[in-house]
Amino acid sequence: MGREPAGIPVDWEAIEREIGAPLPPDYKELSEAFGGGLFSDTVTFLAHEENKAFDLVTRWRSALAADRDPRLGDVSAVTPYKIYEPGGEGLISWGSTEWGDEYFWLIHSAESGKWPIFARAGDIDQWHTFDMSTSEFLYRVLTDTDFHPFGIAQYALGATFEPGHTL
Repeated sequence: MGREPAGIPVDWEAIEREIGAPLPPDYKELSEAFGGGLFSDTVTFLAHEENKAFDLVTRWRSALAADRDPRLGDVSAVTPYKIYEPGGEGLISWGSTEWGDEYFWLIHSAESGKWPIFARAGDIDQWHTFDMSTSEFLYRVLTDTDFHPFGIAQYALGATFEPGHTL
C-alpha cells in the first residue's frame, strides 16, 4: 500500500466484551495498521473509529438494532441469517464495496477461533462462504483478477488506502 502501519491503539478487550465474542487476530492487526477507510477508492474497511462512518462496532450496533426492531417482524438485512447477538450466532459486517458487495464474519460465541467469511456481491440472495482469514480475503479482493465475483483487480484501480478520518 506504500504506507507505514499506523499503529493505532485499540482496546480490544472492551470491544470484544461489548460484542460478546472475540474478533479475528489478523483483523485486529489490519485494524491497528490501517484503521477504517477505503482501499483502492472502492473497498470500505471497518475498524475502530468510534462514532465514525468506518467504525465496526457502530455499524454492528445499528444493524443489530434494525434486526431487533419489532416493527420489521422476522425480516433481516442478512436473510436467511441474522445479525450477531451477544451469546448467539450471526453475522458481523467488516467491509463492503461501492458496488454493493458486502463482507461479514459468521460469529458463534461458543466457537471462538473460527471466523468464516460470508459475502454477497450485489445479489442479496446469493451468499458465498470462504474459509480464509480476513487479510487473505481482502488481499484477494484487491489483487486477484480471478477472485470472482469479488475481485476488483481487473479494474486497475491501484493499491491505495485512504484513512476514514481524512474522508
